[in-house]
Order: sequence, then C-alpha cells, then structure tokens
Amino acid sequence: MRYILRFLWNATRGHRLAPWRSPYLRWRLETYTGLKMSSIGFIEFWSFAWRDRVQLLRFLRWTGKMERYARPKPRNP
Repeated sequence: MRYILRFLWNATRGHRLAPWRSPYLRWRLETYTGLKMSSIGFIEFWSFAWRDRVQLLRFLRWTGKMERYARPKPRNP
C-alpha cells in the first residue's frame, strides 16, 4: 500500500488536488487508452478511474513490486 501511495504522490507532483491536470498522468492515460487526454476534465478523469479501477489497482501493485526489485532492503550480516 505504501508503494501505491508513493507512486500516486510522485505522479501528481504539482497537481495534487487536481490529478487530471498532471502531465505525467495524462501521458500515462494516453498510452494506456490510446485516446488524446489534452481536454480531459474532472468528470472524464474520475469516470475513467472508476470504470478501470481494477486494472489501475493491478498497475499500482505492479509498480510497487518493481519498486521493491529496484530498491531492495539491505540485509544485515
């Protein structure tokens, strides 16, 4: 859960209260859906998030898994 929140916090940098304005999230949504996200608004963003919530949660879990591979915890000798 911590990795999911970290990804969302980093992905919405500068647009925390309005994540649909985040250029990074727009780019991610464009690559995921293939639709242009230049004119996405509040309603379109949240309807997409609700409709594809299962896939989005699966993606966020995957990012957490990749984060753990990229930055493993140090082992004590």
